[in-house]
Amino acid sequence: MAQQISEKRQTAYYIGMGMMILGGILFLSTFLTFALHFGDFSNFESNAKSDIFRAFGGMGLIIAGSFIRGIGARGLAGSGVVLDPAKAREDLEPYSRMAGGMVKDALEETGLGQAKATETIVKIRCQSCGSLNAENANFCQKCGKPTRSGANA
Repeated sequence: MAQQISEKRQTAYYIGMGMMILGGILFLSTFLTFALHFGDFSNFESNAKSDIFRAFGGMGLIIAGSFIRGIGARGLAGSGVVLDPAKAREDLEPYSRMAGGMVKDALEETGLGQAKATETIVKIRCQSCGSLNAENANFCQKCGKPTRSGANA
């Protein structure tokens, strides 16, 4: 499986990001020019056409940029453009590995991922009353009679 994301995918990702930023700037510039020219109705028709072009052009660039960025990030198969499960698994492998690494880091940080050593505790049963006592007890803690190990000691 691929260990790194290819240069082509990285380029597509950054081009998509650039398109999204440019689209956002174009879209937001519509509001800025509206605020600056509020109440000024001279040349209204051409200003309105320019604002509409920038608004819809900006939205179009944001949508196209997010699509290209998604393909760059996840690859053609990983983003669902090409329906090939084996190729999708290969395209998404860096992200799957990263997510597994993040889970591992979180488990190590909390201590949940570490197997705790269990200490074996040996108890002996009293022959008289049947209660459990420590392995090295000479007498039963409940009835006081000698335990098996205590009788042999």
